[in-house]
Amino acid sequence: MKFEVTILGSASATPVYNRNPTAQLLNCNERHYLIDCGEGTQQQLIKYGFKAAKIDYIFISHLHGDHFFGLVGLLSSLHLNGRTKPLQLFAPPALKEIIDLQFLHSDTRLRYEIDFHPIDATKSEVIFKNNDVSVETIVLNHRIPCTGFKFTEKKRLRKLVVEKLEQDAVPVTYYPMLKRGLDIDLPDGRHINYLDYTTDSAVPKVYCYCSDTMYDESYFGQIEKADTLYHEATFLHEMLDRANETHHTTAQQAAEIAKKVGVKKLLIGHFSSRYKTLEALLDEAKNGFENTQLAIEGKTFEI
Repeated sequence: MKFEVTILGSASATPVYNRNPTAQLLNCNERHYLIDCGEGTQQQLIKYGFKAAKIDYIFISHLHGDHFFGLVGLLSSLHLNGRTKPLQLFAPPALKEIIDLQFLHSDTRLRYEIDFHPIDATKSEVIFKNNDVSVETIVLNHRIPCTGFKFTEKKRLRKLVVEKLEQDAVPVTYYPMLKRGLDIDLPDGRHINYLDYTTDSAVPKVYCYCSDTMYDESYFGQIEKADTLYHEATFLHEMLDRANETHHTTAQQAAEIAKKVGVKKLLIGHFSSRYKTLEALLDEAKNGFENTQLAIEGKTFEI
């Protein structure tokens, strides 16, 4: 099953040349989940070959503009392009007021429904489930209420050992039961143990998205042993005072977090516009956690 994330924006606060504000597109089994929607997100979708119409789920971490200023434009374009199927929006409660006011004064009546799900930023909870993934909020420490998101693949059914099933003439009608881990008794008296005819599916993978936050151990338990952790790294550690003042994280701190919680891979992003090149941020993080990569726009990372 495909489980990968494409970076659409990696800048903080204000866009800079070649870096847009935060947005990511998660592909889980060909279902697309948009995570944050900074200014210019719909142009980024076009640039990297994604169809906005395929997005059915949007998750907004908090209400600083660099994480949602592109949303109203995207919603409007979906309307103008004829969308009729509902869209699921998970976001801070006040965002509904912002959207409603925008469309009120532009006299916009959407052709589709927005199913708005308000997020409680004071506690972690599962906010979405389907057959492919579950999504849990991560309470972060920022200047305003802010959550990250933990995407966990659903455990797949067991895999059939088809050659052995055919060899032993097990009827196909019993295959679904074996995949669900059930023993079966055949009409001819044979007892079929599912362990003899199936193998376990892969361990579900986990992607954790930590948007804007200062270093705070309160959320470490949730991101422990994630396959891929995206963590903001707005500043170099020489600007720790500024990071603390603005409730952000340094590249060194992001690496310390990744090492402490035992993730497999770290992506860093949300780079301050003061950095025209990003090598110093990458070097600082890799000194603490070797398997670190920059969340470069247009790059797709397998979870």
